[in-house]
Amino acid sequence: MGLSAKDLLHLKESLQVAVVKCSERCLYQSAKWAAELLDAIPEISTGDLDQRASGMGNYVHPAFVTNVDPREAALEAKELDKYLLAKSFFDCKEFDRCAAVFLPESLLSGILSTKQSDVGTPRGKGKASASAPSGQLLPPISQKSLFLALYAKVISGEKLKDEESEMIMGPQDLGSVVNKQLLIVSRFLDRWFTERKSEENDLPPSQGFLEYLYGMVLVKEKNDDGALDYLMQSVHLFPWNWGCWLEITNLIARVEQLNKVTRSLPQNIMSYIFYANTAVNLYQQGQNLAASLTDLLNIFPTSSFLLTCKALLNYHSKDLMAAEQDFSNLLALHPHRLDSLDHYSNILYVLNQRPKLAFLAHLCTSIDKFRPESCVVIGNYYSLLSQHEKAVQYFRRALTLDRSCLSAWTLMGHEYVELKNTHAAIESYRRAVDVNRRDYRAWYGLGQTYEVLEMHAYALWYYKKAAGLRPWDGKMWQAVGSCLQKMGRDRDGIKALKRALLADTYYDSTTRSAGPIDRMAQMDPEVLLQIALMYDRLDEEEEAKAYMELCVAQEDGGDASGGDGGGGLGDSVAIHHNSSGVASDVEGEGVDRGGGGHEGTGVTVATSKARMWLARQAMRAEDYVTANRLASELCQDGVEVEEAKALIREARSRMELADEMDR
Repeated sequence: MGLSAKDLLHLKESLQVAVVKCSERCLYQSAKWAAELLDAIPEISTGDLDQRASGMGNYVHPAFVTNVDPREAALEAKELDKYLLAKSFFDCKEFDRCAAVFLPESLLSGILSTKQSDVGTPRGKGKASASAPSGQLLPPISQKSLFLALYAKVISGEKLKDEESEMIMGPQDLGSVVNKQLLIVSRFLDRWFTERKSEENDLPPSQGFLEYLYGMVLVKEKNDDGALDYLMQSVHLFPWNWGCWLEITNLIARVEQLNKVTRSLPQNIMSYIFYANTAVNLYQQGQNLAASLTDLLNIFPTSSFLLTCKALLNYHSKDLMAAEQDFSNLLALHPHRLDSLDHYSNILYVLNQRPKLAFLAHLCTSIDKFRPESCVVIGNYYSLLSQHEKAVQYFRRALTLDRSCLSAWTLMGHEYVELKNTHAAIESYRRAVDVNRRDYRAWYGLGQTYEVLEMHAYALWYYKKAAGLRPWDGKMWQAVGSCLQKMGRDRDGIKALKRALLADTYYDSTTRSAGPIDRMAQMDPEVLLQIALMYDRLDEEEEAKAYMELCVAQEDGGDASGGDGGGGLGDSVAIHHNSSGVASDVEGEGVDRGGGGHEGTGVTVATSKARMWLARQAMRAEDYVTANRLASELCQDGVEVEEAKALIREARSRMELADEMDR
């Protein structure tokens, strides 16, 4: 994606306008995002801008041009004093005072008074409330001031909700406290949009921000369809409000829904950024997504947001070393930025890089120890030290600062599992899922916890939810397969475990820059052993033998001769539709099966069990030479030596007996 100097200048102006407009409405996170993106654009020639400025003595930058609609411009000019007062109140976090400047309680009660309670009435898509009075008209306020007042109402309600909530995970913390201002704001906006849709009214065109606010309110009221409708209207009217795009991202649960929504979006660079970010949040992989991020980074080479997306793409693709390097480079470029460092701490935790995690925790504390991300990083550090009580303390602190901090809920669940507090772990994971239903770690954690409680039907349901979110993560399918095995559903368990083997192949083929490698020669021996044992219980000895041989072959990194190996895998597992190019690798096209150049696992418990099974099977098949060889190998490895020696003695006696009979 290449942009000319003129296009880059236009892009800079659009982002400058976005920073100003979002700041005017106190949408600080959106303003910060746009400003960071603006700063990431390399310096370009400002000759055109200088020429325009010199040719017009009264040139005004587009970011500071008054409203293009004369009626809105007149209203904004008239109420400037009040607007400045309201904004100063908002900046000082006096949200009720801010709202009261334009919408005092007496005015709101007169407009929104109802003859009967309509709490719980479904709202959205611009339908007016049946019980709302039609006598009193809405006050003539500019859209900018109205947004600021209603937004202050919402923030005031959120603040009061947090104050009324009980201590995190306390006995009364049921997560049921609601924002009491939502109903007021929802009714007001319902009236406002209804009046605008009336054919009799000749009103100024909407600017898109009130649609965003109504969509945000409808999300909190669990009206997802109505919310998506208004949020889509908002990005069409003003596409530079990143907060609106994030709300749409949070409403999208599957790739199919993303593709459907994308067809209705405005065609501009914001849609492109939105698609890439949402795809990363949906754990998508592939060269196309990586290429999209590369194209965007060509335009914004130092963008902290896009560099974070790139790092998370590698993280979700299980390329942890590349993800760690990406975050390390990001930290070097933006050493005071705390956003997304909780993800970096997760990577360092998994890689067991304690010194780097200690440095990161110290850095976050020195910048702002009361940011949720800082608390999560410190919690991860204590978890790595196996100080689980301290880790829980810091995750609780993160949630006290922000109850919607997804990482803290999930990681606190992990700590409670370590502390053997299954009830608290389940509650933590459930709250994580309430915050974001796409969090596969929380679903997987619920499955693990119920499996510990030996409630396998529940565990299976949660594992399937996790596998649905991460269809190419072998760990998810292995959990499903093991759970099915414990439930006695061996046939289904075999399918799930074969899917786990295919999933590992997919990740390897998408994360190696040198091209796909033969993962089928480097499969997990434990998974192969489980498959073989289930085939054995189903009395399918040939299949069991093939997988036992494949399991033993993993010691040297080679394939087993004579087994069904990859063919059985490819035939019995449905290939996911996003796995372009993977099926041919699985089925062995163009893949070296000789095992040369692959590092094996060495002797493991699983391979030893498989070797013992094969030795016994050889005895049953009267293949005493093979039985003797396998048992001798077990003796050399020092595994089940006594039983192996007994097998050797029996095999040799049978061979001697056979020799005597031949004479």
